Amino acid sequence: MLRGRFITLEGGEGSGKSTQARLLADAIGTRGHEVVLTREPGGTAGAEAIRSLLVSGETDRWTPWSEALLMTAARVDHVARVIRPALERGAMVICDRYVDSTRAYQGAGHGLSDAVLTQLHADAVGLWPDLTLVFQLDEAEGLARAAARGGDARFEAFGREFHARINGFFAELPALDPARCRAIDASGSVADVAARIMAVL
Repeated sequence: MLRGRFITLEGGEGSGKSTQARLLADAIGTRGHEVVLTREPGGTAGAEAIRSLLVSGETDRWTPWSEALLMTAARVDHVARVIRPALERGAMVICDRYVDSTRAYQGAGHGLSDAVLTQLHADAVGLWPDLTLVFQLDEAEGLARAAARGGDARFEAFGREFHARINGFFAELPALDPARCRAIDASGSVADVAARIMAVL
Protein backbone atom coordinates (compact mmCIF):
# COMPACT_ATOMS: atom_id res chain seq x y z
CA MET A 1 0.00 0.00 0.00
CA LEU A 2 1.34 3.43 -0.97
CA ARG A 3 1.76 5.83 1.96
CA GLY A 4 3.78 8.66 0.41
CA ARG A 5 2.74 11.42 -1.97
CA PHE A 6 3.70 11.71 -5.61
CA ILE A 7 4.03 15.16 -7.23
CA THR A 8 4.98 15.70 -10.86
CA LEU A 9 5.97 18.87 -12.71
CA GLU A 10 5.03 19.20 -16.37
CA GLY A 11 5.43 21.81 -19.10
CA GLY A 12 7.15 22.69 -22.32
CA GLU A 13 10.84 23.31 -22.96
CA GLY A 14 12.42 26.00 -20.79
CA SER A 15 9.43 26.42 -18.49
CA GLY A 16 11.56 26.12 -15.35
CA LYS A 17 10.39 22.73 -14.06
CA SER A 18 13.82 21.43 -13.07
CA THR A 19 14.67 24.52 -11.02
CA GLN A 20 11.31 24.53 -9.30
CA ALA A 21 11.47 20.79 -8.61
CA ARG A 22 14.72 21.31 -6.71
CA LEU A 23 13.31 24.26 -4.76
CA LEU A 24 10.16 22.34 -3.90
CA ALA A 25 12.15 19.33 -2.73
CA ASP A 26 14.24 21.60 -0.50
CA ALA A 27 11.13 23.30 0.92
CA ILE A 28 9.42 20.01 1.74
CA GLY A 29 12.64 18.52 3.12
CA THR A 30 13.10 21.37 5.58
CA ARG A 31 9.72 20.46 7.06
CA GLY A 32 10.99 17.06 8.10
CA HIS A 33 9.75 14.88 5.24
CA GLU A 34 11.87 12.42 3.30
CA VAL A 35 11.90 13.67 -0.30
CA VAL A 36 12.98 11.78 -3.41
CA LEU A 37 13.73 14.14 -6.30
CA THR A 38 13.90 12.45 -9.68
CA ARG A 39 13.28 13.03 -13.39
CA GLU A 40 12.04 11.46 -16.60
CA PRO A 41 13.16 10.01 -18.78
CA GLY A 42 15.71 8.84 -16.24
CA GLY A 43 15.92 8.15 -12.55
CA THR A 44 17.62 4.74 -12.79
CA ALA A 45 20.73 3.55 -14.62
CA GLY A 46 18.66 1.83 -17.28
CA ALA A 47 16.27 4.73 -17.73
CA GLU A 48 19.16 7.21 -17.97
CA ALA A 49 20.67 5.05 -20.72
CA ILE A 50 17.37 5.26 -22.59
CA ARG A 51 17.29 9.02 -21.99
CA SER A 52 20.67 9.42 -23.71
CA LEU A 53 19.20 7.70 -26.79
CA LEU A 54 16.14 9.92 -26.83
CA VAL A 55 17.59 13.39 -26.28
CA SER A 56 20.49 13.20 -28.74
CA GLY A 57 20.79 12.75 -32.48
CA GLU A 58 18.69 13.99 -35.36
CA THR A 59 14.99 14.75 -34.96
CA ASP A 60 14.09 11.78 -37.19
CA ARG A 61 16.20 9.33 -35.20
CA TRP A 62 13.04 7.71 -33.80
CA THR A 63 9.49 7.33 -35.04
CA PRO A 64 6.73 8.64 -32.74
CA TRP A 65 5.89 5.13 -31.57
CA SER A 66 9.56 4.29 -31.01
CA GLU A 67 9.79 7.36 -28.77
CA ALA A 68 6.61 6.50 -26.89
CA LEU A 69 7.70 2.92 -26.24
CA LEU A 70 11.20 3.95 -25.15
CA MET A 71 9.71 6.54 -22.79
CA THR A 72 7.38 3.93 -21.36
CA ALA A 73 10.15 1.36 -20.96
CA ALA A 74 12.20 3.90 -19.02
CA ARG A 75 9.15 4.74 -16.88
CA VAL A 76 8.45 1.09 -16.03
CA ASP A 77 11.99 0.71 -14.67
CA HIS A 78 11.88 4.08 -12.89
CA VAL A 79 8.58 3.36 -11.13
CA ALA A 80 9.55 -0.18 -10.15
CA ARG A 81 12.99 0.69 -8.80
CA VAL A 82 12.63 4.23 -7.42
CA ILE A 83 9.16 5.78 -7.29
CA ARG A 84 6.99 2.98 -5.95
CA PRO A 85 9.49 1.85 -3.25
CA ALA A 86 9.84 5.45 -2.06
CA LEU A 87 6.07 5.91 -1.83
CA GLU A 88 5.68 2.60 -0.02
CA ARG A 89 8.07 3.72 2.72
CA GLY A 90 6.17 7.01 3.09
CA ALA A 91 8.47 9.40 1.20
CA MET A 92 7.39 12.34 -0.91
CA VAL A 93 8.39 11.87 -4.56
CA ILE A 94 8.88 14.89 -6.82
CA CYS A 95 9.40 14.04 -10.47
CA ASP A 96 10.44 16.42 -13.27
CA ARG A 97 8.18 15.09 -16.10
CA TYR A 98 6.14 11.90 -16.13
CA VAL A 99 3.35 10.40 -18.24
CA ASP A 100 1.80 13.74 -19.20
CA SER A 101 4.98 14.58 -21.10
CA THR A 102 4.51 11.44 -23.18
CA ARG A 103 0.92 12.51 -23.83
CA ALA A 104 2.14 15.98 -24.80
CA TYR A 105 5.26 15.21 -26.86
CA GLN A 106 4.45 11.90 -28.51
CA GLY A 107 0.69 12.50 -28.38
CA ALA A 108 -0.10 16.13 -29.15
CA GLY A 109 3.32 16.84 -30.66
CA HIS A 110 3.67 13.79 -32.91
CA GLY A 111 0.01 12.90 -33.35
CA LEU A 112 -0.35 9.65 -31.43
CA SER A 113 -3.72 8.95 -29.82
CA ASP A 114 -4.04 10.25 -26.26
CA ALA A 115 -6.44 7.45 -25.42
CA VAL A 116 -3.96 4.82 -26.62
CA LEU A 117 -1.03 6.42 -24.76
CA THR A 118 -3.12 6.67 -21.59
CA GLN A 119 -4.07 3.01 -21.87
CA LEU A 120 -0.44 2.06 -22.50
CA HIS A 121 0.50 3.82 -19.26
CA ALA A 122 -2.33 2.12 -17.38
CA ASP A 123 -1.29 -1.31 -18.64
CA ALA A 124 2.49 -0.98 -18.37
CA VAL A 125 2.90 1.32 -15.36
CA GLY A 126 -0.41 1.84 -13.59
CA LEU A 127 0.76 4.61 -11.23
CA TRP A 128 -0.62 8.15 -11.52
CA PRO A 129 0.57 11.19 -9.56
CA ASP A 130 -1.37 12.60 -6.63
CA LEU A 131 -0.71 16.14 -7.89
CA THR A 132 0.62 17.49 -11.17
CA LEU A 133 1.84 21.08 -11.48
CA VAL A 134 1.42 22.13 -15.10
CA PHE A 135 3.71 25.01 -16.07
CA GLN A 136 2.24 27.52 -18.51
CA LEU A 137 4.68 29.53 -20.64
CA ASP A 138 4.67 30.78 -24.24
CA GLU A 139 6.67 28.34 -26.37
CA ALA A 140 8.84 31.08 -27.90
CA GLU A 141 9.95 32.27 -24.46
CA GLY A 142 10.47 28.71 -23.29
CA LEU A 143 12.60 27.75 -26.30
CA ALA A 144 14.69 30.90 -25.85
CA ARG A 145 15.29 29.99 -22.21
CA ALA A 146 16.16 26.40 -23.15
CA ALA A 147 18.62 27.53 -25.82
CA ALA A 148 20.31 29.87 -23.33
CA ARG A 149 20.86 27.12 -20.74
CA GLY A 150 21.62 24.30 -23.19
CA GLY A 151 19.09 21.52 -22.87
CA ASP A 152 17.90 18.38 -24.60
CA ALA A 153 18.94 19.42 -28.08
CA ARG A 154 16.96 16.85 -30.06
CA PHE A 155 13.54 17.82 -28.72
CA GLU A 156 14.33 21.52 -28.84
CA ALA A 157 15.21 21.13 -32.54
CA PHE A 158 11.65 20.22 -33.49
CA GLY A 159 9.82 23.11 -35.14
CA ARG A 160 7.80 25.86 -33.51
CA GLU A 161 4.51 24.22 -34.54
CA PHE A 162 5.50 21.04 -32.69
CA HIS A 163 6.12 23.00 -29.50
CA ALA A 164 2.91 24.98 -29.97
CA ARG A 165 0.96 21.71 -30.03
CA ILE A 166 2.72 20.61 -26.84
CA ASN A 167 1.91 23.88 -25.12
CA GLY A 168 -1.67 23.58 -26.31
CA PHE A 169 -1.96 20.20 -24.58
CA PHE A 170 -0.48 21.54 -21.35
CA ALA A 171 -2.78 24.59 -21.50
CA GLU A 172 -5.83 22.30 -21.60
CA LEU A 173 -4.63 19.64 -19.16
CA PRO A 174 -5.67 21.32 -15.86
CA ALA A 175 -9.25 21.63 -17.11
CA LEU A 176 -9.25 18.07 -18.46
CA ASP A 177 -8.12 16.62 -15.12
CA PRO A 178 -8.90 19.19 -12.41
CA ALA A 179 -8.75 16.66 -9.59
CA ARG A 180 -5.05 16.04 -10.23
CA CYS A 181 -3.65 18.97 -12.20
CA ARG A 182 -3.04 22.61 -11.29
CA ALA A 183 -1.91 25.32 -13.71
CA ILE A 184 1.21 27.28 -12.73
CA ASP A 185 2.06 30.57 -14.42
CA ALA A 186 5.74 30.03 -15.24
CA SER A 187 6.49 33.62 -16.28
CA GLY A 188 8.44 36.02 -14.12
CA SER A 189 11.25 35.34 -11.67
CA VAL A 190 12.19 32.03 -10.07
CA ALA A 191 10.96 33.39 -6.74
CA ASP A 192 7.63 34.42 -8.25
CA VAL A 193 7.01 30.94 -9.66
CA ALA A 194 8.09 29.25 -6.42
CA ALA A 195 5.59 31.39 -4.50
CA ARG A 196 2.79 30.36 -6.88
CA ILE A 197 3.66 26.70 -6.35
CA MET A 198 3.64 27.02 -2.55
CA ALA A 199 0.28 28.79 -2.74
CA VAL A 200 -1.13 25.80 -4.63
CA LEU A 201 0.34 23.35 -2.12
